[in-house]
Amino acid sequence: MPYFTKLLLIMFCLALLVESRKHRKKTSNLDVQRPSCFFEKNQDLTKTWRETTKKLLQIDEHDAITRPAFGGPAIPVGVDVQVESLDKISEVNMDFTMTLYLRHYWKDERLSFCSTNNKSRTFDSRLAKKIWVPDVFFVHSKRSVIHSTTTQNIMLRVFPDGHVLYSMRVTVTSMCNMDFSRFPLDSQTCSLELESYAYTDEDLMLYWKNGNESLKTEKISLSQFLIQKFHTTSRLAFYSSTGWYNRLYINFTLRRHIFFFLLQTYFPATLMVMLSWVSFWIDRRAVPARVSLGITTVLTMSTIITGVNASMPRVSYIKAVDIYLWVSFVFVFLSVLEYAAVNYLTSVQERKERKLQERFSCSCGIPHSKTMMLDGNCSESDANSLAGYTRSQMVPEEEKPEKVVVHLAMSNESNSSRKRGLKGHVGLRIIQNTHAIDKYSRLIFPGTYIVFNLIYWSVFS
Repeated sequence: MPYFTKLLLIMFCLALLVESRKHRKKTSNLDVQRPSCFFEKNQDLTKTWRETTKKLLQIDEHDAITRPAFGGPAIPVGVDVQVESLDKISEVNMDFTMTLYLRHYWKDERLSFCSTNNKSRTFDSRLAKKIWVPDVFFVHSKRSVIHSTTTQNIMLRVFPDGHVLYSMRVTVTSMCNMDFSRFPLDSQTCSLELESYAYTDEDLMLYWKNGNESLKTEKISLSQFLIQKFHTTSRLAFYSSTGWYNRLYINFTLRRHIFFFLLQTYFPATLMVMLSWVSFWIDRRAVPARVSLGITTVLTMSTIITGVNASMPRVSYIKAVDIYLWVSFVFVFLSVLEYAAVNYLTSVQERKERKLQERFSCSCGIPHSKTMMLDGNCSESDANSLAGYTRSQMVPEEEKPEKVVVHLAMSNESNSSRKRGLKGHVGLRIIQNTHAIDKYSRLIFPGTYIVFNLIYWSVFS
């Protein structure tokens, strides 16, 4: 009987096993025919990776306030920079705008982790807010911004041994002390300065990671400047209240392109000066022509000077372009004064000639309809009409004939003979010969201006 019972139990167990296998086959067939939307989702590993990251980098235990090796020696922080562009250089505001990639290198053993392949791990700005990073700022900066399109341009790379690379893309507008004494023939040297804000040299040591190789520049071209040199320097900066700090400098030298100013300033000013000399060839009796030409050149030079100064800061010293423009303005102004002197002396001479003509026309008995040149004596035909008059009685002392040319009426034949006699008159004064002033001005003004240009360009070029 016990043997029979055991046999029944065995058979019952076999039957249950067969039924269970059949049930599994049916369920498997149903799974195959089930639509894709009924598939079970794969396991979400985001939480797992997050927990792994926290455990791997020990973010929960990391103190973002305290620097690495706190209480020990200063932590070295290497820096390198890649300049992307020089966006703007403003002479009026004395500043420049630069876009660059700023990278920091340091070691934080609190972030070290185990890795079988010794590969680094890269993170974005969200992790950078949870760990300690150097507090580097731009000295003498007016405005600065970290680019945030499409996300904040910050990268954090952590290596298994704890070394950290922290990179960001920044646009900064910084002050540049410019010297315009040689403008526009000048060269300017500007610098972008980096420094830790809170940590002195006892806590944080900033240095260029690879010396001058730490500064890399792409091909940069500017409209008004030629970039002559990019280089790096470093030194200690002292603040009386807080102490000594390591400061890094990005220095660059700019030389201004002169061709723009030649076209816009120097050539117009030179042409205005040359245009003012045209009045020396215009008849002295053409008063409207010479006066209008002189006033036009003076006003044009004033406009050029005003336009140049409007685009420059109000400095308290003289610039090279000011010297050129103001000397050109003086030349234009002197050409106006030259004609004023010519016109005045012509009027004085004509008054004297009229007075002498009135005194001698009746005595010589010559009609006013014709002209002659008189050197103080009448012709033989008119000698009888001048009998009884001495030379001193006819001509006053201040109007002696050797200093004055008098026009009186006589025949055309005697007129030509008198002119030939007066050509060799040695006592004639140049200041009273108004044509001589224009004649000598045609040589003196251009010659002096050419000498000035030679001296100017040899000194400032």
